[in-house]
Amino acid sequence: MAQALDIERWNLECLFNNTDHRTDLNGVDRLIVRRGQPFTVSLYLRSGSYQPGISSLDCVAETGPQPSEQYGTRARFGLSSSMDTSTWSATVTSPPGDMVALSICSSPKAPIGRYTLTLGQSEKIEFVLLFNPWCPADAVYMDNEQNLAEYVLSQDGIIFRGSSKHTIPTPWNFGQFESGILDICLRILDMNPKCLRNPGKDYSGRRNPIYVTRVLSAMVNCNDDKGVLLGKWTDGYEGGVSPLVWRGSVEILRNWDTQSCQPVRYGQCWVFAAVACSVSRALGIPCRVITNYLSAHDTNSNLVIERYVNENGELIQSREMIWNYHCWVESWMTRPDLKPDFDGWQASDPTPQEKSEGVYCCGPIPLRAIKEGELAFKYDAPFVFAEVNADVVTVMKKKDGSTSKVTTIGLVGQMISTKSVGSDSREDVTHLYKYPEGSDEEREAFKKANHLNKLLQENPDPGLHVTIKVTSDMRKGCDFDVFAVVTNNTEEEKKCRLVFGSCAVSYNGVLGGNCGFKDLLNVQLPPGAERRVPLRLNYSKYGDQVTEDNLIRLAVLLHNYSTGEAKLAMRNIVLDNPEIKVRILGEPKENRKLAAEISLQNPLPEPLDNCCFSIEGANLTGGNIISERLGCTVGPGEDAKVKIYFTPTHSGLRKLVVDFDSNKLCHVKGYRNVIIGK
Repeated sequence: MAQALDIERWNLECLFNNTDHRTDLNGVDRLIVRRGQPFTVSLYLRSGSYQPGISSLDCVAETGPQPSEQYGTRARFGLSSSMDTSTWSATVTSPPGDMVALSICSSPKAPIGRYTLTLGQSEKIEFVLLFNPWCPADAVYMDNEQNLAEYVLSQDGIIFRGSSKHTIPTPWNFGQFESGILDICLRILDMNPKCLRNPGKDYSGRRNPIYVTRVLSAMVNCNDDKGVLLGKWTDGYEGGVSPLVWRGSVEILRNWDTQSCQPVRYGQCWVFAAVACSVSRALGIPCRVITNYLSAHDTNSNLVIERYVNENGELIQSREMIWNYHCWVESWMTRPDLKPDFDGWQASDPTPQEKSEGVYCCGPIPLRAIKEGELAFKYDAPFVFAEVNADVVTVMKKKDGSTSKVTTIGLVGQMISTKSVGSDSREDVTHLYKYPEGSDEEREAFKKANHLNKLLQENPDPGLHVTIKVTSDMRKGCDFDVFAVVTNNTEEEKKCRLVFGSCAVSYNGVLGGNCGFKDLLNVQLPPGAERRVPLRLNYSKYGDQVTEDNLIRLAVLLHNYSTGEAKLAMRNIVLDNPEIKVRILGEPKENRKLAAEISLQNPLPEPLDNCCFSIEGANLTGGNIISERLGCTVGPGEDAKVKIYFTPTHSGLRKLVVDFDSNKLCHVKGYRNVIIGK
């Protein structure tokens, strides 16, 4: 006859289990394990001893407020003679005696979250269960240790900003293992409207990374719910801070948590994407941030961006825009809901742009579906396809109310970028989203997507050609020239009007003030001739116009007097901020105080006031931001310099993220990789 084990006390062996399950960076004060992988609990018996084949133990694992076996949120199981890793199971791995080593395995398809495990009649232990990308039976399984180290375990990274011709790496502290962050991530799931409406069904859905990723895409923005971030792209940042203030996700997530789930003000695309990446990695879903340069925002799903200009070639603002860059995330998982061969990286976008199923969210959609033009696949394939493939049509609106088409080369979806595995260099992933331009495969994808505009596109007439050239040295604070280059590829002389304008622009295409303008009414070009027309951009003019994005839009409009045809060339340039130099003083070891000597040279022809350096870094600054303000003005060409002290808590390669802010030079970012010894 079976005899129930009489348990007096137990030890959850958190140090051993958390280390074995690669969750120890969350701390070892509680049990955090991954699904489909055994963990061991030591049971100490009040009386009797464990006898194989005779002793019994009823186990019940439950998650959520309404656990049920039907929903998969409750599992009942007993002792087995051997471990079954395909379902909830338990086995004893110790010899007979009064201490029992109980090995427990969760199902690799179990919902993630907080669990209560009841042993016998009344003993209850609590633990957190996460996705397991190391487990072949888990939907997020990834068969590459270097990739897992980067996309799950790495707490810092690089997000690419700037422009397609001048990518700027921006450091970010994801901090997914910092104190309290995992609990905040679980709270985000609990606050989602689907959970508030039907918690039993929502907790059941947490077995599925497709469901969880879609929930996160909605919950990182606050447009329909008690989400994390409020987006703002225009008219200042009163009541909050500029998105460029943030150096990492930790402060944002903690602010949301401590402010009773009120949205944190403010975010823009790279901030939304970075926070979604932090939460995904915390929950065990491999994730990376993606930057798409020249990203189309197609509001009417016709795969065409209609762009309007006036007779000076100046853009007229409209809802449909081409963002200088746009960031989203990719998460790694299988797609059993689709036909085969669409597993792997899935794009999802937490920046609120358009509604999907009535909610501001986007994805997940397999990258392969975008590449093949499979626009009927879930979720939101047409919107993401347009971001990387939309056609651009430019129309001139004249003073008399008439319109005419302008010939222009409108590139969309260029230099799609992410951080490389194991290094800070840029990896180009454009080939995962689209076939080479002009290839037969691209044409097939366009046919499948019914992208008629692209299919009917003809090569532009090479007769008169206009382009924009720039120098490599375009630093904020400097005066420099940019050039319109006009080439006459015909055998007859051409007489043209050339309008060369520049204006400040934000990264998402919102236009600002004029930075320099030139109108030449009589440009004569002999056959085969090339003419370079310079436009001087002076700091005295552009300095007060450019936004924190440091972007200037250049536009050249060329009117051919003989044919009436207009050609337009456009280019965004990004002004370089000065470099932040970081020198580590002392031998970097865990739990030993270190100093960072940080400096920046003022590149502007005017003094800087209210200068402040701030640092943060996962396992470097105790989950906090450490700031040091300068007490003096920094003149032109002078160095702003501080020494900031911090105490690393863990060994390994860590990234110290630095921010400099002042009255005239705002939120300059820098970083230093530091190897911390034991």
